[in-house]
Amino acid sequence: MNKNHAIDPLALNRRHFFKSSAAGIGSLALSQLLSDSAEAGMHFPAKAKRVIYLFQSGGPAQQDLFDYKPLLNEMNGEQLPSEVRGTQRLTGMSAHQTSLPLAGSHFKFSQHGQSGAWLSDLLPHHREIVDDLCFIKSMHTEAINHDPAITMFQTGSQIAGRPSLGAWLSYGLGSENADLPGFIVLASAGQGGQPLYARLWGSGFLDSKYQGVRFRSGKEPVLYLTNPEGVSPSRRRALFDHVNALNQHQYEKELDPEIESRIAQYEMAFRMQTSVPSATDLSDETEATFKLYGEDARTPGTFAANCLLARRLAERDVRFIQLYHQGWDQHSNLPKAIRGQARETDQASAALVKDLKQRGLLQDTLVIWGGEFGRTSYSQGVLTKDNHGRDHHPRCFTTWMAGGGIKPGITYGETDDFSYNIVRDGVHVHDFNATLLHLMGIDHERLTFKYQGRRFRLTDVHGNVVRDVIG
Repeated sequence: MNKNHAIDPLALNRRHFFKSSAAGIGSLALSQLLSDSAEAGMHFPAKAKRVIYLFQSGGPAQQDLFDYKPLLNEMNGEQLPSEVRGTQRLTGMSAHQTSLPLAGSHFKFSQHGQSGAWLSDLLPHHREIVDDLCFIKSMHTEAINHDPAITMFQTGSQIAGRPSLGAWLSYGLGSENADLPGFIVLASAGQGGQPLYARLWGSGFLDSKYQGVRFRSGKEPVLYLTNPEGVSPSRRRALFDHVNALNQHQYEKELDPEIESRIAQYEMAFRMQTSVPSATDLSDETEATFKLYGEDARTPGTFAANCLLARRLAERDVRFIQLYHQGWDQHSNLPKAIRGQARETDQASAALVKDLKQRGLLQDTLVIWGGEFGRTSYSQGVLTKDNHGRDHHPRCFTTWMAGGGIKPGITYGETDDFSYNIVRDGVHVHDFNATLLHLMGIDHERLTFKYQGRRFRLTDVHGNVVRDVIG
């Protein structure tokens, strides 16, 4: 067994050869050669069994939510000191401003919990979970614009085409539920902001069976899953059987592993006709649960409803559940716009952590909250008493994690007095993903896939596990 768990794309063709060989091969040796199981991908005991990733698309302003900076508030309106900016590049949206006035936060901060974590008054429900959270205030990335930045977080590269994080986990660990996909995506409905692309949950050069399956709001969470009018389950089963027979015949002629994946996906789709309606029907949830998540949880497609659905999927052992909530890209009108974003996400995010904890699921479920970068501490555009915007800022921003082996009630990393530069314990995207994989029982340097003559991995050729945040 290759210690790097780098599965040769020709393995399935070798399997065909061995099956056809008169001499054959011992079944034990063959199973070791072709193993693609969860046990094969796990390099050491895992602290987490599953991940719920609450991705806040657009770049939440860290200095208005988590990173309290009183000096920034005191110097409101003064110019960003040149020694603070240094040689950092700016986006084309503010690079030509003749003035870069510091913009203090409009929101009050206070400390909460035994950990004394700082939160702005935008996040009243987070106060109740701060002692379960690990705040990483020193996240950083090279990408300064949305598309490469979100692609970097989801695939480990600014250039599109690599497998997504969920696909890597599915490839490395497989699925624990035969009736649901191992990687499910939920996006808040009706949100404006930066676009979301299917490639963000794609499988890249890995087998297509590892890509994420997007669940939509409404009566048909997965398109074309329900039987057309007049088609009974038995007729649908017969159709699948005939199609699979044709695919099997084609596979025997062409030896293309993707054909076998197609057969497996047809079978999964048939099983999902029962499992998906059961998982997505919230009618059996209690009034207390809806009160916990908020009234929005009753409306399909809201962030709150998706958080509740994520808990239900976690209960069903879905390996990786990715939520996307757009609208954090506040280049202008930030004081008003960020209030709306916080109102839509605060209660449900906190409810998810509390709900998992009370059900005994938080200890082996890793919950993540964060976006692709942060925002500048200077104002993009004109700074007034009541209004300003913030540009993209990849140099430092905040992400939090909970459960799944993470130390609770701590803050890791520190930024300067302006939330502009990291002064202690920086965490790069590759470090973050290396740590996530470690919590799932995977050595990020050993989970690889050979493609076009090179062994690729999620963390490319970088990344260190941040062991100080692991319990």
